[in-house]
Amino acid sequence: MIYFSSLLLSTPAYVPAARRLFDALDSQNIEYRLLDGAKDIWLRDFMPVRTKSGKYVSFRYEPSYLAGAPEIRTDFRSEIATHFPLERLVYSDINLDGGNIVFSPSREIAVISDRVFSENPNVSRFALVGELESLLEARVILIPSLASDMTGHADGMVRFLDEHTTLGNGTPYKNGLEQKIARTLKSNGIDALDFPYFSSPKDSAVGCYLNFLETEKAIFLPVFGAPEDESAVKRATELFSKPVVPVVLNEIAKEGGCLNCISWEREVQMPSRIG
Repeated sequence: MIYFSSLLLSTPAYVPAARRLFDALDSQNIEYRLLDGAKDIWLRDFMPVRTKSGKYVSFRYEPSYLAGAPEIRTDFRSEIATHFPLERLVYSDINLDGGNIVFSPSREIAVISDRVFSENPNVSRFALVGELESLLEARVILIPSLASDMTGHADGMVRFLDEHTTLGNGTPYKNGLEQKIARTLKSNGIDALDFPYFSSPKDSAVGCYLNFLETEKAIFLPVFGAPEDESAVKRATELFSKPVVPVVLNEIAKEGGCLNCISWEREVQMPSRIG
């Protein structure tokens, strides 16, 4: 089951993009629900992270970029968990956004940007990585973060195509960040392929096609009414074996995130067939 914040439909600025998204989900018969109680729309960041065994890990959500805006920081433990029970839920004092964790399809590999170190300055890097690997039940690969990105999240830099292949933004930054990320991944036995991208104003995610929403049935690709949209849809169609559904997302993307950022998935036990 896919969840989105109910703020998408109660905040006028987001409604046009939200309607387009929900129409796209309906077109592919994807079920979704709206979650109440969030203070912003970025569910990925403060909701628990599901591991390969089905355990959920709720990390501490106190990102430095929201230090001056506590009114929009959602505390899952005190504001969501009381009316949204999860089985096999554990809590961690590690300060980490869900958007900075990118799992491989098996969830045996987790890519995280090095922003996690500055968010946890009182923990040694060695101990931090060890604890993350234990909690996430995965091998952790650290990649460099984009210094100018407010969040420093990995999900705007890397997504998995399969267990041994990732996608990355195809336009290198001036400091060669994309090349550094590709080298890090390749040193860990993972190929890195280019995916369309174009730059936008600071703290805007317009142009980040990589922040798509993947479901079992389809890929929902953010597009922006830009000339690059056509090549992004074409590239995604070539790479994925499932339908690619474009969703114009400018009203949300200009606030700093796209489809992966605003979504969160929960494992739902499907009823058994009788007879």
